[in-house]
Amino acid sequence: MPTRLHFDEDDYLNCRFAHSALWETQAVAHLLKRPDRQAYQRPWLRRTRRQAAAMDLTPLWLLMPQRGLTPGWLCPPPATPAAGFEDEIAQVRAADPASAREDALRSLKATPGALAAARDRGWLSDPARMVREVSGVLEQIWARLIAPDWPRLRALLEADIAFRTRQLAEHGLGELLPGISDRCAWRPGTLTVQDRADRERHLGGQGLVLMPSVFVWPHVIGTFEPPWQPTLAYPARGIVSLWTEPAAQAGATLTRLLGRGRAVVLAALDTPASTTGLAERLDLAPSSVSSHLSVLREAGLLTARRYGRHVLYERTGLGDALAAGS
Repeated sequence: MPTRLHFDEDDYLNCRFAHSALWETQAVAHLLKRPDRQAYQRPWLRRTRRQAAAMDLTPLWLLMPQRGLTPGWLCPPPATPAAGFEDEIAQVRAADPASAREDALRSLKATPGALAAARDRGWLSDPARMVREVSGVLEQIWARLIAPDWPRLRALLEADIAFRTRQLAEHGLGELLPGISDRCAWRPGTLTVQDRADRERHLGGQGLVLMPSVFVWPHVIGTFEPPWQPTLAYPARGIVSLWTEPAAQAGATLTRLLGRGRAVVLAALDTPASTTGLAERLDLAPSSVSSHLSVLREAGLLTARRYGRHVLYERTGLGDALAAGS
C-alpha cells in the first residue's frame, strides 16, 4: 500500500537530514522481533545474542504491530541533525499520558492479544505506567545493544548523509528521493512510499526529515501523522559490510603490496568515510589512519571532498580495481 507525500514550494526548502539514536534503538527492537529482516545483521546478532536474550522486550513489542502504526510519541522526529539518545528518551518519557493512551490504542488493536495484555499490565487505567515501562525497555536496548557500537554506527550514518547531501547538491531532490530505496518513487511534487498504510499527506510547508538507518533494511519506515514533522528512515549505504572485519576484506596480495595498515584502510572504503569514522571502525589511532589516507591519496587511490565539517575519503576507479583484485 502506498503513502503519498505531496510537496509545495516551502517543503522543498524545509527538507533536512538527520540521524537518531532513538530510531536506531527502536529499529533494533523491530529487528529482534522479525527474523525475516535479519539478513544483513547476522554477525552483529550473533555477537549480541546473549545480551538480547537477557531482556524482556514484550512491553515494546506490544506497541509494534506487524501491520499497523507504532505510536508517534514513541518515535518523535529528531529535533537536531545528530540527536543524542539522552535527549530523545527524555522526550519520550515526557509524553502526555492521556494522549499516549489514545495513540497506543490504535497500535494495540492491530496485534491480536495486545489489548488484553495491556489491560493486564494496567496500561489503560495508568498510561503513565505504560510510558515509564516502554521507556525503560528502550533504555535497556540502547545501553546493552546499541551504545557499545554507536561510534561505528554513527560514522556510517554520517557518511551516508554526506553522500546524499552531495547528490542533492549535484542532481536535486527529484533524483535523490527515488534513489534512497526501491520502495520510493517520485513524480514532480509527490513522493510515493510503499509501506503498510494507504494514506496521503500534504506536507504543508513542514518539509521532510530524511534519516539513514542501519537496522531498518529492507524497509523504509516513517512518521507521517500530524503533529509530527514527516520523517522517513531508509537503509544506509554500506550496511552489507558494516560487521565484516576490515582485515578480512584486505586480501593477502593487497596486504603484501601496500602493507597491512594501508590495505585495511583501502578495503574499508567501500563507502566514503571520514578519518574519525575509519579510526573508530578499524580500532586504529586517528593519526595512523590519517597517515595511511595521505599516502593512498597521493598514489591516486583515493579522493577527498569536504562536506560541511567533515572530509570524506572515497576510492577512485584505480582504488576500486586494486581493492577488487585483492
